[in-house]
Amino acid sequence: MEHQVVADYPCPLGEGPVWHPIKKQVYWTDIKSGQLYWFDPATGHHGLLPYSGPMVGGFTVQADGALLLFREKGNVVIWRDGKVLKTIIEQIPGQEHARFNDVWADPHGRVFCGTLGFDEPIGRFYRLDPDGTLTTLLDEVACSNGMGMTPDGKSLYYTETGAGKIWLFDYDRATGRLDNQRTFFEVDPAGGMPDGMAIDAAGRVWSALWGGWGLNCIGPDGRPVASVRLPARCVTSICFAGDRFSQMYVTTAGGEDRTANGPYAGALFRIKTDVGGAAEFVSRVGLEGRRIDS
Repeated sequence: MEHQVVADYPCPLGEGPVWHPIKKQVYWTDIKSGQLYWFDPATGHHGLLPYSGPMVGGFTVQADGALLLFREKGNVVIWRDGKVLKTIIEQIPGQEHARFNDVWADPHGRVFCGTLGFDEPIGRFYRLDPDGTLTTLLDEVACSNGMGMTPDGKSLYYTETGAGKIWLFDYDRATGRLDNQRTFFEVDPAGGMPDGMAIDAAGRVWSALWGGWGLNCIGPDGRPVASVRLPARCVTSICFAGDRFSQMYVTTAGGEDRTANGPYAGALFRIKTDVGGAAEFVSRVGLEGRRIDS
């Protein structure tokens, strides 16, 4: 599949690309440098958003266009145009030595979000409801990562990079409840570890490969159907973007050492697809009535 570099930044840990449906731009984070970037497909221009603060492990677009930032120590804030508008969660007990790593909004504006520990497997997998209630779904996760929903809305994918697996859960759209955890796909460690993901219009799972120089495409039956190789060792995440969602944008890491990690490590790539994707859901998280179930 044809790919091109559209924003050649040597990000140490480029992650979490998201299509902003109002701005018509791709946003992504460089976690280690604590920076947020934008790319405009219509003009080809790109640059930094006016963000300064703790590392952002992932974010969603709110219904009003603001960003919901998931940061270090379980901190979650609403941010817009350089300002923190409100703090949703100041800190999560037991996550003082962890940070959020990937997040995904569901059709009701909930956000499924996961963490990883800096030095030990203290990560968790959570659901953050619109009223601010935080529920722990899984404990002792090594590295929480990419998520997505099956086209019928009945199942949710969840990547645990430390286990080398993409899990599948039964998903109750009305309540956000997850049940019946089982393995959807297990990666051969020799080919990299599963990272972020996106679902295309045919229901195929596109999974980024940390250390694998590209992407896996996995059919709804759990069988690999295609792969894409990129000139960057550590491929981190994917989103579908554009007015027709006909292009994938892919983030990468390792830009601090391009000799070892590839000539375009850390850059943002664009890949044209034969199927395309769909719009991501927006988050609707507010402040009232929040509580933390840890």
